[in-house]
Amino acid sequence: MTFYQRASGILLHPTSLPSRFGIGDLGEGPYRFIDFLAASGQTLWQVLPLGPTGFGNSPYLSYSAFAGNPLLISPDILYGDGLLTQADLDAYPDLPDDTVDYDLVVEHKLPLLKKASDTFKNGNFHELRGEFEEFCRCNTYWLDDYALFMAIHDDNPKKAWPEWERDIAKREPHALDTYRGKYAEAIFYHKFVQFEFVRQWKRVKKYANDRNVKIFGDIPIYVAYDGADVWSHVDNFRVDPNTLEVNLMAGVPPDYFSETGQLWGNPVYNWQRVQETGFSWWIERFKATLEYYDVVRIDHFRGFEGYWAVPKGEKTAMNGQWLKAPGDAFFARLKETLGTLPIVAEDLGVITPEVEALRDRYEFPGMKLLHFAFDSDRSNPFLPYNYYNRNCVVYTGTHDNNTTIGWFAERNFEEKARVTDYLGGISPKGIHWTLIACAMASVANQAVFPLQDILGLESNCRMNTPGLAAGNWGWRYRHEMLTPELTEYLRYITELYGRLPS
Repeated sequence: MTFYQRASGILLHPTSLPSRFGIGDLGEGPYRFIDFLAASGQTLWQVLPLGPTGFGNSPYLSYSAFAGNPLLISPDILYGDGLLTQADLDAYPDLPDDTVDYDLVVEHKLPLLKKASDTFKNGNFHELRGEFEEFCRCNTYWLDDYALFMAIHDDNPKKAWPEWERDIAKREPHALDTYRGKYAEAIFYHKFVQFEFVRQWKRVKKYANDRNVKIFGDIPIYVAYDGADVWSHVDNFRVDPNTLEVNLMAGVPPDYFSETGQLWGNPVYNWQRVQETGFSWWIERFKATLEYYDVVRIDHFRGFEGYWAVPKGEKTAMNGQWLKAPGDAFFARLKETLGTLPIVAEDLGVITPEVEALRDRYEFPGMKLLHFAFDSDRSNPFLPYNYYNRNCVVYTGTHDNNTTIGWFAERNFEEKARVTDYLGGISPKGIHWTLIACAMASVANQAVFPLQDILGLESNCRMNTPGLAAGNWGWRYRHEMLTPELTEYLRYITELYGRLPS
């Protein structure tokens, strides 16, 4: 299957998978989910960014643009490899099944990873040791800095890296040598954890690919200020080289989600410097990303053409300005280096003709959201009859939207009537299946649905509420929810609308 064939799939982040360890992981859960995808005729599994998360647990605010989230590692697989004992697993407490309590997961799971790392370091794992050394050698570009960053961070959990001792914050060569010696044990641990994450994830990806399922991943345009990428490549960002403070912060102006805009706080790129280096950091980032995914969605694609920059000190995103980015030069360089890539452009929000031209020049599919289709006139670009180009991906909603049932419930009488009239009534199976069928029937090459909509869940099961600092990213499902009847019906409408794999 090429990505441009007619297909459909499901949006589900791995943290939402079932597991007895309090958070979805890369053990049994993804394999059973992939079996469900294959049985129901789905050929895309879309996930959110897989990086290690910090405060707020957002996958869009990671300590690294290259690393994987240690919390996704399966203790069961570590046990199978002889790195943990049955007693280690038996001692693990019962944690919630329907949501992720991140504090409890961190408290109980990270010690298991440390135990596995120590066992590996001190044991006779000759074959595994060879694989580990090869992994470290092939990923030197980002792994060495990341492991050192995390080692120092773990020892100074209440300090952002600009608050570290000046010599190491500024990455002076003698300080780097000193700290690598001081934190050698912790550095080994963080490298081992990344090695194990990649081993487990690549097994999942192969299992999916062998069953005609492509992994559809997500690459956030920005990275966290308090992360390994800014610390190790500070010249690439709008950070004051003396004070190490962010000069210009990323965000978006007031829009559908927020009357005051969204102030993300990430540093924007020093695009002049990035371009002078031949976009080398971005090229390496895409190389690493393509090890994880078959298809890549670029979050906030419009930031490659023009980006909203907010001066330091602002408390909202209202007082920013649009600045130009060298997106055309970057994507030309990316294509020259890595060839034509399966990229999807997240082109929601304030989109200009210049952004559309950049997207179309490289034939990147854009996104269409049905939740956005019914609140303006008949020229609304999210209404299916306005999809002038099949080269797009249609969704009911995304991780940032309410569930379809929750979205419909919040609409007033006239707004509900507008949706109902367009859809020709509501199916006895509910608004969620009616809207899914609408997306399936559209000309869009791909149709993707949050699992919450497939399951018909309400607002309390949404993944994220933009602008809300707490209570996000926690939803999980249970294996028994994916019933044979659900599998059969999803396959039926997938075939009905010509999206079954050939």
